[in-house]
Amino acid sequence: RAPLIATTGVSPELMVIAVGSGSVIFSHVNDPGFWLFKEYFNLTIGETIKSWSMLETIISVCGLIGCLLLGMVV
Repeated sequence: RAPLIATTGVSPELMVIAVGSGSVIFSHVNDPGFWLFKEYFNLTIGETIKSWSMLETIISVCGLIGCLLLGMVV
């Protein structure tokens, strides 16, 4: 275990979910998935930011909300 997590009293499993969810928020041009999505759907960079980046942000926020809900139960 990481010493910092042990001092917070937070479940390490929930910490992993929170970090994973936060890591995908607002993907942009330095993400390979951004370019794959852009090329596969033949979009412009602006269209890809509006679609892919917003999708990634929604996924991230849903994951963080799920983590908060799990934290109330666990």
